[in-house]
Amino acid sequence: MYYTCTISNNKNQIIMKDSIREELMQHINDTELESRNHFTMFNEDYYIIGYYNASEWLKKHGIGEFEGASICREFEDENFGESQTVFDNSETLVNHLVYWYGQELCYELGLPNE
Repeated sequence: MYYTCTISNNKNQIIMKDSIREELMQHINDTELESRNHFTMFNEDYYIIGYYNASEWLKKHGIGEFEGASICREFEDENFGESQTVFDNSETLVNHLVYWYGQELCYELGLPNE
């Protein structure tokens, strides 16, 4: 099953998603062929470790912490009917954003979920 989000794509969100997409495509290309699935690439381990690194990642992609939390909550609401994740630090936020955007990207590329 693939999850998607119908967040309104204003100009800033499109630029942000393109920036993230480029980075995640590099991550996919750096992954061994037999490990190219959503679970292994975006769920098995943290994408970003450390609060400072996560905060810098958000800045690099032009995402405010409240905006990022809102994006993740919308993904969860649309796919699970509710949001239970507490986004109390930048590391949790970034890893959830990467999970959801990675899910969309894997779906677009026809890569398996697991």
